[in-house]
Amino acid sequence: MAKVFFVRCSDCGTRAGMRTLTQFQQNRKVIQDFTLTTLAGIPGQFARLTYIASLRDLSSGRYEHAGLAALYPDASIQQALQLCHEQIFERILEEPLSSQEQDLRACLAAMDGGMSVAVSHWRRNEAYRVLVPEQAPDYLKDLFCSNLRAILEILDEERSPARSSA
Repeated sequence: MAKVFFVRCSDCGTRAGMRTLTQFQQNRKVIQDFTLTTLAGIPGQFARLTYIASLRDLSSGRYEHAGLAALYPDASIQQALQLCHEQIFERILEEPLSSQEQDLRACLAAMDGGMSVAVSHWRRNEAYRVLVPEQAPDYLKDLFCSNLRAILEILDEERSPARSSA
């Protein structure tokens, strides 16, 4: 556990400044650990987004990661994983749609049942909605879902027997 040194702030008379700095340093350690030991081994932004979204409990919104929980305080884990989730999500949206398609294609192809099953399931159930970070602005949520619907339609048409026989 990190040592916390408190320095009284001459302007406000509190110890909040040092607590904030200590929290920031702790969160940075969690982010470094998570990105270097976990995310680095996952190829592609959509695969990383899928993984980090799978760590979030859908009923509570809390992230669960046993390895991090053994090393760091829960508050640091929650803040760090939320930040990582948001950053990966935003990186995907910053990419051109063609790059998003290639990355999603690789992600879905690696899933159980293969791309055909994953595309069908994701389209039918809109499973991609669980990938969106809770704190993302509505306009980014809408853009992400719109992009995914379009990409999944393209991928679905590619696997359709009617299209391939035409």
